[in-house]
Amino acid sequence: MAYVAINVLTVPEGRAEVLEQRFAARAGSVERAPGFERFELLRPVSGTESYLVYTRWRSRADFEAWTASQSFTAGHAQASGRGPEQTPAATGSTIWAFDVVQTADPRVGAGD
Repeated sequence: MAYVAINVLTVPEGRAEVLEQRFAARAGSVERAPGFERFELLRPVSGTESYLVYTRWRSRADFEAWTASQSFTAGHAQASGRGPEQTPAATGSTIWAFDVVQTADPRVGAGD
């Protein structure tokens, strides 16, 4: 069963561009993880000020293996501002986790 993890990030005013740049710079790190299926960084438009980091995995075990990996640790150290002369782009983080129980894709010829 597919598994979705959504990281809800609190981003202080004026740090959104930094957050987006840091995610752009890390492109490719999670994509090589076994079981990885999708990543999306969602910028708030209305209803919230929080950014959402959406990842989809083949299984919960694949997600947990990635979070225990050196790649995850290194990427999150950079993102949290633990590198030289960096400050955090986000001040809070909450993980929401879901098992995917139904999906739908566009139908071929839809809208024709």
